[in-house]
Amino acid sequence: MADKTTVLSQQAAICYDVEKVRAEFPILQEKIHGKPLIYLDNANTTQKPLRVLEAIQRFYSQQNANIHRATHLLSERATVAYDDAREKVRRFLNARYFEEIVFVRNATEGVNLIAQTFGRRFVGEGDEILISAMEHHANIVPWQMLCEEKGAKLRVIPISAEGELVLEEAEKLIGPRTKLVGIVHMSNVIGTINPVEELIRMAHAKGVPVLVDGAQSAYHMPIDVQEMDCDFFVFSGHKLYGPTGIGVLYAKREILETLPPWMGGGDMILSVTFEKTIYNEIPYRFEAGTPHIAGAVGLGAAIDFLDELGLDNIAAYEAQLTEYTARRLEEVPKLKRIGKPERFATVFSFMLGDIHPHDVGTFLDRDGIAVRTGQHCAHPLLQCFGVPATVRVSLACYNTKEEIDALVESLKRTVEVFG
Repeated sequence: MADKTTVLSQQAAICYDVEKVRAEFPILQEKIHGKPLIYLDNANTTQKPLRVLEAIQRFYSQQNANIHRATHLLSERATVAYDDAREKVRRFLNARYFEEIVFVRNATEGVNLIAQTFGRRFVGEGDEILISAMEHHANIVPWQMLCEEKGAKLRVIPISAEGELVLEEAEKLIGPRTKLVGIVHMSNVIGTINPVEELIRMAHAKGVPVLVDGAQSAYHMPIDVQEMDCDFFVFSGHKLYGPTGIGVLYAKREILETLPPWMGGGDMILSVTFEKTIYNEIPYRFEAGTPHIAGAVGLGAAIDFLDELGLDNIAAYEAQLTEYTARRLEEVPKLKRIGKPERFATVFSFMLGDIHPHDVGTFLDRDGIAVRTGQHCAHPLLQCFGVPATVRVSLACYNTKEEIDALVESLKRTVEVFG
């Protein structure tokens, strides 16, 4: 018998009106090669609802001015809009303080900011940074650069053949020289949802802070950084149905206050002389120069959209669609899925016999179906599975079973054509 949580999730999915959701996204009316667009590349970037597009246009047509720099009315409007967006992000993540939200360009910049501030201040020769084998390059390369500069070591938590963290090995790897653990919440390649709460408890028991890469998870499930107890959390606006060029770094206030600025310039200072600069308070200390104000406003509108739908409702609907997709893909001849974690969501990577993934992607595109092919900015993970590239299908709140049916039929035709 299904438990109460499962029943509630099923009820939420039943009440979810996907056609009403789809009506929010103008681009879904586009035709690709004369066929309706079926967009299944959401782990790469999501499409944007009309309210996000309107919020950006409204900002530029009614509020456009620089923030924190003038007393005229337009500047006041822009400042209010920017600060309102920060408060929306705070509520979205359930951060305790407004000051814990730093606007960056994307999750990648958020990781780099921590590497160049926390890392430079607290990591020394012989120290260690711990990540996992399923990380995106954005959570690998900044730490490699830091380790090379500092003479530190990058350690890696292994994964199982199914694509899950080997937690007993993770616990062994967290040692007296470990200065930070960086872990992806949800894999962008195989959809694994990592037990970050358990890993955070392990790390905190040894006094080690944890950075969680939430680029994939933040638009699929509710995030509560206080309950999770992560020290840092990053995500990108463009995956959250928001604009490109805007992202978020959450950091606990007591840690953020200890960190030096990363970039120098306007708005991150209180006063400047040729002899000395006094830096601004957090979070502004980390936001040098004119920020992407319209991007923050657009991100705020995207959060309004998600709040209205309810991330619990989205998660319930996507869980059913994920299960349906997994079942239908099994019908495709020669399809071999890469990684089969027990707990995963919305992302499928696979090979189609000996057909090169780029050929598969090109063939699907002729049917109006957009997928991702290649290495997905996760070369080490694909090396773990011994494959050079994959086809990746990734779902979002506006995808439907009918679209999955069309995908499966197109994949079957691909096999027939290429033999």
